[in-house]
Amino acid sequence: MKYLKIIRFIAILSFFISCGTHKKTISKRTSSTKTTEVVKRKPTPVKVQKVEAADIVLNELKRRKPNLSDNTFDYIEEYNDIAILEMISYEIPASITLAQGILESSSGRSRLTVRGNNHFGVKCHRSWKGKRIYHDDDARQECFRKYEHPFTSFRDHSLFLYGRDRYAALFTLKKDDYKGWAKGLKKAGYATDPKYPKKLIKLIEDYELYKYDEFDEDFRYSGKVVKKKNVDAYKKSYVIVAKGDTLYSIAKSNNITVERLKWANGLKSNELSIGQKLYVK
Repeated sequence: MKYLKIIRFIAILSFFISCGTHKKTISKRTSSTKTTEVVKRKPTPVKVQKVEAADIVLNELKRRKPNLSDNTFDYIEEYNDIAILEMISYEIPASITLAQGILESSSGRSRLTVRGNNHFGVKCHRSWKGKRIYHDDDARQECFRKYEHPFTSFRDHSLFLYGRDRYAALFTLKKDDYKGWAKGLKKAGYATDPKYPKKLIKLIEDYELYKYDEFDEDFRYSGKVVKKKNVDAYKKSYVIVAKGDTLYSIAKSNNITVERLKWANGLKSNELSIGQKLYVK
């Protein structure tokens, strides 16, 4: 399982790097007018080190706080790597991403998450052209975005905040100001629940999610020294697609399922190309 975590890092990283240039909108107010300045930026390059830092943080917390929800621990273990990479690329604290995901998805067990891979309760809005799922929320049968993969939900959440003027003030906060982010999200209209900030802050403090905000661009935890994995273990963890190969044939020859193979490599379809590298361990 620990090898699968690293393979997943690589798959997620490839998925993120494949995305192009992103835009961030920043609003500036003057005494008489309001101007909008569009700044073109590329996500920060991510250099992923083979470390177990995130797992160390989580396992240590489980030992100290055994009475906390196992479902929430499982959710954090499953998605902390994505939240950290999103933080590095889009400057959204990993603690906020994880807390919103836990709260909005009921730790991955809500209907929207199970059937629509929607981890953040993002509604369709007029700009949405993708798949849809309908669910009772503030009103009956409201339209929510439906995703093919959790990775896509996390990325859309980042873009949803990063590219909208009403959330621009959040990106001026200090990196560790999760309380400011929690209050700012409510003020900007992300949620209608008046207790939304308190709920996010409680999750962050109960599960010490603020520790994930301390990861730097090398994917190291700055709170303490962590152990590196053995890099040699990954030299033969992939295959190169040859003529005639299919997902089924590769999965069968490596004793894994097609779904697991697609998940580990962030694939959205069954199409392969000759020379493509697929991680199989």
